[in-house]
Amino acid sequence: MTKIVEKGTMRVFKSLVLLFLVPVVRGSMVQLKNGGYEDIVIAINPELPEDHNIIRNIKDMVKEASTYLFNATKQRFFFKAVKIIIPQHWLPKSEYLSVKTESYDKADVIVANPYLKYGDDPYTLQYGGCGEKGRYIHFTPDFLLNDTLYNIYGSRGTKVFVHEWAHLRWGVFDEYNNDAPFYVSVNSGKASVEATRCSADITGKYIVQSCTGNNCMTRECDYDQQTKLYEAGCKFVPEKTQNAPASIMYMQSLPSVVEFCDQSTHNEKATNLQNKMCNYHSTWEVIMNSTDFSNTSPINSASPPFETSFSLLQTKDRAVCLVLDVSGSMAGYNRIKHLYQAAEIFLLQIIEMGSWVGIVTFESTAQITSNLRQIVSENVRQDLIKYLPKSAGGGTNICAGVRKGFEVIKQKYSNLDGSEIVLLTDGEDSGMSICLKEVEDSGSIIHTIALGPSAAPELEQFSDMTGGLKFYATDTVDSNGLQDAFSGISSGSGNISEQSIQLESTAQSVAVKQWMNGTVTVDSTVGKDTFFVVTWDRSTSPPDILLRDPKGKEYRTSNFTVSDLNLRTARLNIAGTAEVGDWLYWIQNNHTVSQVISMIVTSRPASLAVPPVTVKAHMNKDTNNFPNPMVIYAEVSQGFLPVLGATVMATVEPQTGSAVELRLLDDGSGADITKNDGIYSKYFTTFKGNGRYNLKVHIQGRNQTVRLGRRQSRALYVPGYIENGEIKINAPRPEVSDDEIQAKLGSFNRVATGGSFVVKNVPSGGIIDVFPPCKITDLEAQFEEDKIHLSWTAPGNDLDEGQADRYIIKMSESLLDLRNTFEDATSVNTSSLIPKPAGTKESFQFKPENVTIENGTIIYFAIRAIDNASLTSEVSNVVQAALFVPPKESLPDTLPTEVITKSVPTQESLPDTIPTEVITNSVPKQGSFLLRFLLMLSMTVSMFQY
Repeated sequence: MTKIVEKGTMRVFKSLVLLFLVPVVRGSMVQLKNGGYEDIVIAINPELPEDHNIIRNIKDMVKEASTYLFNATKQRFFFKAVKIIIPQHWLPKSEYLSVKTESYDKADVIVANPYLKYGDDPYTLQYGGCGEKGRYIHFTPDFLLNDTLYNIYGSRGTKVFVHEWAHLRWGVFDEYNNDAPFYVSVNSGKASVEATRCSADITGKYIVQSCTGNNCMTRECDYDQQTKLYEAGCKFVPEKTQNAPASIMYMQSLPSVVEFCDQSTHNEKATNLQNKMCNYHSTWEVIMNSTDFSNTSPINSASPPFETSFSLLQTKDRAVCLVLDVSGSMAGYNRIKHLYQAAEIFLLQIIEMGSWVGIVTFESTAQITSNLRQIVSENVRQDLIKYLPKSAGGGTNICAGVRKGFEVIKQKYSNLDGSEIVLLTDGEDSGMSICLKEVEDSGSIIHTIALGPSAAPELEQFSDMTGGLKFYATDTVDSNGLQDAFSGISSGSGNISEQSIQLESTAQSVAVKQWMNGTVTVDSTVGKDTFFVVTWDRSTSPPDILLRDPKGKEYRTSNFTVSDLNLRTARLNIAGTAEVGDWLYWIQNNHTVSQVISMIVTSRPASLAVPPVTVKAHMNKDTNNFPNPMVIYAEVSQGFLPVLGATVMATVEPQTGSAVELRLLDDGSGADITKNDGIYSKYFTTFKGNGRYNLKVHIQGRNQTVRLGRRQSRALYVPGYIENGEIKINAPRPEVSDDEIQAKLGSFNRVATGGSFVVKNVPSGGIIDVFPPCKITDLEAQFEEDKIHLSWTAPGNDLDEGQADRYIIKMSESLLDLRNTFEDATSVNTSSLIPKPAGTKESFQFKPENVTIENGTIIYFAIRAIDNASLTSEVSNVVQAALFVPPKESLPDTLPTEVITKSVPTQESLPDTIPTEVITNSVPKQGSFLLRFLLMLSMTVSMFQY
C-alpha cells in the first residue's frame, strides 16, 4: 500500500469550460424527432460500379441496427428515415428521386473503396474531443458485401453500425487500444497484466500465434523482460460465450455485448482513448450528457415504433447559376473588377466539364445575362466570361436575383432539386426575409459570398438552410479573398478526379521595379489542366513574368494570355500534364507605382488510379460568442489516408484589422486531439472585433518528411475467439508497409479556403485575458534511479499560444480522486520549474518524498498550468507508477539462471515491502513510449512501454 503524507491545498481559479467547443457538423442534415433519427444520408462513391447488393445490404444493416440501438440506449433512440445517394452513372430507375440539398461531401456515411487496398476496417472520422460529433462513417463495399467478415467485426447492423454511430453522433471513443493493448492492474492487493478493454469482465486468453507456411501454432503469451507486459505479438483472444453485456465500443462482435459501458461497468484503468479523451468517464455517461439524450424520453415499447424507411436519390449533372450583385456600391474599391477576375477563374478553371452554368446580375431588378450552357469545351468557357458584369449601379434586391437564378435553372429542369446558386453581394437588403421560405423549400443549394464590411448580415441564412458554403472576402487586395472564395466552390459529388485543386494563392504589394518570386510544387498526383494565373491591380499592361518548369523550360510574359475583356489578368495553361517538381517564378512590377501582384495556380488530378492530396479546412463552428475560443482544423489526406509531416499555416482575416497567421499542428497537444491523424489543429483566440472572418490555409509537404498514416476510430479487428475450448484465429488484418506508404507521396503544395465564420459579443473597449492555458494531454513519466522524470508539451498563456506562468503537479493513490479533487492531492515541489513557450517539450525530475513503495503499489500523477492572470488549465491526463513483478513461472526459459536468482527472489522469499521493480505507465496514453525503471537494492533495470 502506498503511504503519502503531507497534503497541500491551493485555491484553484475557475477556468473556461472547453465543452463550449462542441462544433456544428458541417452539412449533416440529421434530425432527431421523438427518438427517431431522420434524414440520415448514406452516399455511394461515384467511382463504384453499379451493384444493387450494396443498396440491399445498406438497408438490411440499418434496419437491424435500429432495433439494436433502441435496446442499447434503453428504448430511447432508433433509425427512422434514411436517404441513399446513388451515383449518376448507375442506370436510372423509376423509384430513384432527385437529390435536393443532399450531397456526397455532406453525407453522414460514405461507401467507398479504401486507398492502397488498406483493409475493410469501418471507421469514423473524428476531429473533436469528447462529446463532439464526428465528420462521417466510412464503409468499404467489401465490408458491406463480404459476409465472411462477420467473424472479424460482428454483424454489420447489430454491431458495427451502432459502434460507428456512437463515434459519429455522440463523440465517444474506442475502448480498445492497439498501441497500448495491455496495462498493469492491482485488484485486492494482487498485481496482474490485463488487456485494455471495457468491461474488465470480458474473459479470454493471452495467445501468440506463429506460422510457417500454412502451419500455425498457438501458445500462451510470455512476459517481456523489458516491459514486464506481455511480449510483442501477444493477442487477447476472448471467449465466444460471455456473461458480460458491455461494451459496444470495445468488442462489438461478441454475442453477449448489448450495452455501452456505464458507470458501474466502466474500466477507468484501461489505457484507451475513451478514458483519455473523456476524462475517465464511461461511454454511457457521455451519451447521457448529449443534447440528444436531454431532448428525448424513453419510449414505452419493446421495439422501435417505426421501421426504418429509405429514399433512393440519384445525382445528376451539376447546374450552377452565378447570381452577382452589380449595385452602385460594387463600383467602389474596384469590386466589380475584382469580381470579374474571380468569376473568370471559376468559369475557366474551377467548374467541372459537363456542368451547366448560367449568369444573372441584379441591382434593384435582376437580369439574365446568360442562360444555362453546358461546359463541353474550352470555347464554351471563353464564351461565358463575355457575360460577366463590367459596370455597376443601382440598388440591391437580393430576392430578385435569387428568383431570377431559379428561373435560369428551370430552363432545363422541371424543378430546382440539386441545383446550385452562387450568390455574391456587398450590400444590405431589408427585403431579404420575403424569400427565405421560398429558398428553404426550393431544393436548391445556395452558396453565399459576402464582399466587404456592409454585406447583409442575414446573407448566411440562405446557406444555412440549404446546406451551402459560406465565404467572406475583404477589400484587401493582397489577400486574394474573392478568388479563393470562387475557387472553393467545387462539386460536392465526391468525384475528386474531376475537381480543380488549388496549388497556390498568394499576393503582395510590389514596389516599382521590384520582384515577387516564389516556388510552386506540382506533385505526381496532379498536373492535368494546370493554370498559372498572374493578376495585378493598377497597370493595364502585364508585369514582366518569368516561369521556369522543373526541367528548365521557361515561359515568359508573351506566353501568357491577356484577355481584352480583363486587362489585369495573365493566364498560362500548361499543355498536357505539367512536369512534376518545383516550378519557379519571378514577377517584376514594371508599372510607375507600386501595385499588388498575385499568383494563383490550379490543377486537376493526373490519374484516375491515384487520388490527389486534398485539404479540407474549417473552424469548429460557424458562429462564436466571445469569450469562447475557437479551433481551426485542416484535414490533409490522400484518398482516405491521413498525410503526416506537412507544414500547415492558417491565415484568419477579420472584418477589420490585420490578418492573423497561425501554424497548425498534428502533435496531439493543445487543440490537436490525436497525434498523427492528418488533422492539423490550433486554437484561435485573436478576436479583433465583431463580424465576419475568413479562413485560408497553406500546406507544404516535403518528400523527406511527409508520409501517409492510418485512420483512428476503427471498429475492432478481432484476432479470433475461443469456442468450446478451441482457439479459432482469424486471418491477420491486411497492412500496408511503411515503404509503400512512403513511396506514394512526394513534395506538394496546396491552398484551401475554410469559408467564413461570424464572431459576436467581442467587447469594444479591448479584451482582457479570459483564456487559461490549455489542458496538457501528453504527460509521460519514467523512473530514473530513485527519481521520477515527467515530460509533456508546454501549454500557452492563452490555451496553446504564448507561455504559462507556473505549474502545479499532484500525486495520489487514486486516479479518480486526482481527477475529481485535484487540489486535495499531495503537491510536488515545482518552485524550480519555469514554463517554456507553448508547443515545446517540458522535462521535470523530482524525488518523491514520504512515499513507501511495495509490491502491488500504484501511484498517479497529474499536472495543471496557471497563467499570469491566475487562470488555471484543466487537469492533465493522469500517469501511473506501478510496482509489478511477473510470476516466476512465466519468465522466458532462455533467461540465465544466475540472472533470475539475482533479479527476482523466489515467490516464497519475496517480502511484500521490498521495492523490487517499479514500472511507470500513462493512463490513458495513446501511442507508445519507453518508461525506464530502476530496480532498487542493486536489482536489474527494467523498461516499460505504454
